[in-house]
Amino acid sequence: MANILLIEDDDRLSRLIAKGLQEAEFEVSTAYDGMTGMKLATQKDFDLVVTDIVLPKKDGLDFCKEIKTLKPNLPVVMLTALGTTDDKLEGFDAGADDYLTKPFEMRELVARIKVLLKRFSQQQQRQKVFVLRYEGIEMNLEQKIVNRDKISIKLTPKEFNLLKFMLENSERVLSRSEIAEKVWETHFDTGTNFIDVYINYLRKKIDKDFAVKLIHTKAGMGFILKKDYESDIS
Repeated sequence: MANILLIEDDDRLSRLIAKGLQEAEFEVSTAYDGMTGMKLATQKDFDLVVTDIVLPKKDGLDFCKEIKTLKPNLPVVMLTALGTTDDKLEGFDAGADDYLTKPFEMRELVARIKVLLKRFSQQQQRQKVFVLRYEGIEMNLEQKIVNRDKISIKLTPKEFNLLKFMLENSERVLSRSEIAEKVWETHFDTGTNFIDVYINYLRKKIDKDFAVKLIHTKAGMGFILKKDYESDIS
């Protein structure tokens, strides 16, 4: 059930919209001025905001500009009696994702909300593919940036690919032959210490300066990326 924040200063209209959204199986929280709306939007996790433009204390345009700076992935629908092209452009320039002019049909508002929720959900799924995370490690696959606890870590291309494979398979023991095949795309003699050398390179950059060690060796089996693991070799 999507959680929607409704910001509307007209009490009667607010109750009507909230009722319509609840009948469409949305969870609704309400605010009657822009300041309260901003406070709620920053303190709680909402899936979408529906806001009027003309509001007490903080208008909808300023609200939209601020919340889009803080939460760019939070969709905003503007409801307003200001329906000229310039008004709509001003709303979109403030960051609104959709704009509905009063009076409107509840069915249209619900339909637009569903479209926006689907679009933003798909966008977030695509974004997630480009960032791998595990216990403070964050790897941006597009920008080729790695951080641990917000500290930048510079890796060579092979170290980057090795860590990427371990992040994709965290908390699973990876054999040397599997690492060789997936990271180096080769089947060289696993009796050599080639993989061990690169694991040690990675350890020095990922674990050395941090209290919690994440890269562990399982004797005779391989390596694992895991917090609080009883490793055979420190």
